[in-house]
Amino acid sequence: MAYLGSGMEEVEKTVATCNMVCDTMTGNGSLTTMTIGASQEMPGHVNNVSIYFDGVAQRPATDYTLAGKTVTFTTAPENGVKVVCLSYASEYLDVISDATVYGSEILDGAITDAKIASGIASSKLSGALPAIDGSAVTNFSPRAVVKNASDPTISTNHANGVGTVWANTTSGEMYVCTDATAGANVWTNMGSGSGDVQPWIFQGTVSGYSAGSQTSTSNIIDKFSLVSDANATDVGDLTVTRGDTAGQSSETHGYCSGGNPGGVNVIDKFSFTADGNATDVGDLLTGNSYMAGQSSTTHGYVSGGSVPGTGNVNLIEKFTFVSNNNATDVGDMTITRHGLAGQSSETHGYNSGGESGGAKNEIDRFTFASDANAADVGNLTASRGYTTGQSSTTHGYTSGGLPSDNVIDKFAFAASSNATDVGDLTTGRRGIAGQSSTTNGYASGGRGVVDTIDKFSFSTDGNSSDVANLTVARQYASGSQY
Repeated sequence: MAYLGSGMEEVEKTVATCNMVCDTMTGNGSLTTMTIGASQEMPGHVNNVSIYFDGVAQRPATDYTLAGKTVTFTTAPENGVKVVCLSYASEYLDVISDATVYGSEILDGAITDAKIASGIASSKLSGALPAIDGSAVTNFSPRAVVKNASDPTISTNHANGVGTVWANTTSGEMYVCTDATAGANVWTNMGSGSGDVQPWIFQGTVSGYSAGSQTSTSNIIDKFSLVSDANATDVGDLTVTRGDTAGQSSETHGYCSGGNPGGVNVIDKFSFTADGNATDVGDLLTGNSYMAGQSSTTHGYVSGGSVPGTGNVNLIEKFTFVSNNNATDVGDMTITRHGLAGQSSETHGYNSGGESGGAKNEIDRFTFASDANAADVGNLTASRGYTTGQSSTTHGYTSGGLPSDNVIDKFAFAASSNATDVGDLTTGRRGIAGQSSTTNGYASGGRGVVDTIDKFSFSTDGNSSDVANLTVARQYASGSQY
């Protein structure tokens, strides 16, 4: 007989099953096999299986053999014999059972990156997190935080676009991208910093300027607020006393070009950020007066005018803002004229009205992107000369002039079309300096030697109102804005 000893009817209840599976059966005298539980892994070797007949241990490889999960007995257990099979899977040998290891038993530093098979579930990241070095924080989703020693620029075209946060590690200022137009991004300053980074626009937000005049005080540079209605202050002088000039505006400086008496070719520049006298930074091609002025983001333009000994001209001249240089000839207007008004959109310069053997009503346009001649794109409501121009972001305005000297005309930049009469100045006059804010057009001074500063709305068509005065009455000055 292959066994001796007492029974193990309750063995399956008393044998610990840590890292093992316990299977039982009752012999019938003929059954010579039993199958290890389906939940168990392969034992792998017969020595990983212990067999007991009524509590008596059987010998591996002698009293039973193993093939996969099937145990085969050399002698069939007799009828009624309790058979107990304890099996150890080879994968489980030396493996710690689930929920049996305490935190105190884990060696400090033993859990390395290589031991973490995948990311930690967000549900596990609760409670207070420790402070970490910001340089280690990456992959913010869905937007990015960028660290840089300088401020962003309008051409900082970050791949994550709107919502990208930019931290200046030098100044500590922070910005968020609120407009991701390529090459014309807007970075809004947040926190304790000041000043947004955004594309320059022709319209001013701080001050309007009126420079020169045909009067004895014609070298004065006046400045008035575009934020509140208040009288102008004298903030400097031109290098040459003169009137009949053209005005231009860069992001940081105002310009006063040409003028009379005698046909002046000087290009003066004065600072917007610090009050002071102008400096001579270049020359026009000829001594010219009664011209129109336009401004792109990079250049100032002078269109038309009257040259002593030559008369009216159709030249379009250009000079750079980035350095002090003379103007160059870059194209021609559609007609020869002087006493015309200039307007500026984001992409084009415009000329409207003027004088050439009588008043003119033509509106022509030239591109800032390349040097080329102007094209005729529409007409004013009436022919007029010695008029002035203002510009919103979407429309050009022509105000005052001769003979319809109180009319405010408006024309669209987006389409080639004629102007419409949208209002009147407070007094009819010509020889006015024009200024533009983002919300209003201004007409300062004028023939009759007046000191009036008129203001009219860009958003609502209507008449202008008298909101302030220049420091002295003047006519045929040039306008610019900051």
